[in-house]
Amino acid sequence: MSKRIEKALAAGGATLATEAAWNAELEAKHEKLVEWLRAQKLAGVLLRRNENVAWVTGGAVELRVLTPSETGVASLLVTAEGKCYYFTAENEAPRLHDEEFGALDFEPVLFPWYGDDTVATAQKLAGNVSGASSLGSDTPGAGLTPVNLYPLRQSLSETEIARYRWLGTQTADAIVEALHEVEPGMSEYDLEAITAENLLHRGILPSVALYAVDDRIYKYKHAAPRGKRLQQYGMLNLCSRKWGLAISITRFIHFGNLPAELGARFEASAQVNAALLDATREGATSAQLFGVAKDAYAVQGFAGDEQLHHQGGSTGYGEREWVATPNGTQVVVNHQAFAWNPSIRGAKAEDTVILNDGKIEWLTATPDLPVIEAVVNGTKYPAAGVLVK
Repeated sequence: MSKRIEKALAAGGATLATEAAWNAELEAKHEKLVEWLRAQKLAGVLLRRNENVAWVTGGAVELRVLTPSETGVASLLVTAEGKCYYFTAENEAPRLHDEEFGALDFEPVLFPWYGDDTVATAQKLAGNVSGASSLGSDTPGAGLTPVNLYPLRQSLSETEIARYRWLGTQTADAIVEALHEVEPGMSEYDLEAITAENLLHRGILPSVALYAVDDRIYKYKHAAPRGKRLQQYGMLNLCSRKWGLAISITRFIHFGNLPAELGARFEASAQVNAALLDATREGATSAQLFGVAKDAYAVQGFAGDEQLHHQGGSTGYGEREWVATPNGTQVVVNHQAFAWNPSIRGAKAEDTVILNDGKIEWLTATPDLPVIEAVVNGTKYPAAGVLVK
């Protein structure tokens, strides 16, 4: 296996896909993108957002240097004639060739670090294609047509799913290991640090950090860590990233007997989660799924709780590609990833799954932790319970 593409095909000593399968993924994406460009009457598309770069390069290219940035140190151009380029500064070129683009059919276009002329050069390279009117771009720019590539990347290929399975398993293992290290007296920052270390040791990037303890879990739906020290109840809620793919997961720990009321809320959250998973089928719309959540909350005795926070939705190359809303028009497709996150006043269910040929496949199962088995239409949908110590 070429060392230059090993990071897209293998991780942790495990081979996730053959080189031939990966090349087939790249070819299929290239053909899909070129067909789309011609249908949109675009001469080409300039890709800068990390999720689109990762998607079109089969997870081989990571341009991120500044972690929070949506873009990296290069831009990609794919033309309607099928040509591929990457634009970067001369000082970035050696590493990008050796570690990112060396195994890919992208031609480099270089410029001084102080003089980026990507847009003008891209417009020239895209050329005059018959019927094409402009150059598309996934980031704003003068003379560029805004584009959204999500419809092209929402259905995952077999090789993408193989990478996703590894990422889900490793993220779940990392959070379980962290959960067993948690002790009363630790701060929310400690919880964040333990989990982040477990992920980084695995070559996985933490991308969302929501760690809270005790009353802050009840008070805030998005409780970013603020340093409060754990007395009895802790929440580890995170997203992770590798190869451009995103995983979401939440787990809880309680020291001492779990209050009956809180336990009942976890059971109810699991039932809402199960209702959403059961309804996550090809052709279902975002609005329909929101309605499922609304009805499920009411059945569980918590009517209106769907108004208190979003319920999750599609994931993949974004932590949430879309969330279910009352008027949402997005439609579920096969081989699409989802992360639902119903919550009820201190309790929550959240895992990442894939709709795989009519069945729900869990990417973040943690069978060594307590499991709540909710049943909808005769099908069991497990959700994580609280680890009690």
